Amino acid sequence: MSVFSDALRAAITARGLTLERLRHHLRLQDVRVSVATLSYWQRGACRPERPGSLRAVLVLEDILGLPRGQLITLLGPRRPRGRWLDHVPGSLPLERVCPVHAGVRRLLARIQDRTDGGLGLLSHHDRIVLGPDREELAIQGQVVLVARRDGVDRHIAVYHSEAPVLPDIRLARQCRIGRVREDRANGLTAVELIFERRLAAGETYVLEYELAYSAGGPKPTDYHRGVRFPIRSYLLQIQFDPAALPARCFRIWQPDIGTPWTDLAELPLTRWGATHLVQADAPPGCHGIRWEWE
Repeated sequence: MSVFSDALRAAITARGLTLERLRHHLRLQDVRVSVATLSYWQRGACRPERPGSLRAVLVLEDILGLPRGQLITLLGPRRPRGRWLDHVPGSLPLERVCPVHAGVRRLLARIQDRTDGGLGLLSHHDRIVLGPDREELAIQGQVVLVARRDGVDRHIAVYHSEAPVLPDIRLARQCRIGRVREDRANGLTAVELIFERRLAAGETYVLEYELAYSAGGPKPTDYHRGVRFPIRSYLLQIQFDPAALPARCFRIWQPDIGTPWTDLAELPLTRWGATHLVQADAPPGCHGIRWEWE
């Protein structure tokens, strides 16, 4: 069984629908799924993974009266196949969470990064600060890591911007900054954050970093993190300037970049001009917040 199959089976039972009636409702919305497939999904014998199947899950949420995104977020990433079966369980390859994965790989090669899979993320806290002209002022991160093997001594922070401007101020706490590499054509910055010593397997480490702009930053309408490995806790905060508060904010989710974004819920804005999302046991995929100015 799986969390997804348990939730699907409970929702079907609560609505009192047979699988045949459920298939009928799906066909009325031009979604064709067999009764056998629905049975497999609710028993955990297989899971929806293809784009058509993922669309069926979104339609099922409506038919079963569930909040948008409640079922599909329980799927997490597709099951790894081929050589990825030898990597961290539940992980996604870079090309599934990053649209400019080739550029990222080139930057990591230039830093000579050999930590892939050697560190686990226990928690990750992103804080994005926006200015009075809606511009991005800073990207602040706090990361709690655990060594999966002996000898790991660094973490690589990668930032991707779709705007042509990159942060040029870099600060770090509980670590020191090593090599920094940029790929302006793809909007990428990679920063090597070096620990005070090499870690033993199972040892934890906490570090903080900040990327900022000496001149005007980009003017984004969303921020998201592409997550390759499971994270026990992910927190994303967006801090707006009091002079430039958005009209609405939404939590967004994408199991991989080949699947359309889903708005999961509208997020409240605090009296201090901030909003956030918290995800315990965050699955690989893309977790984020988007906002509308008016």
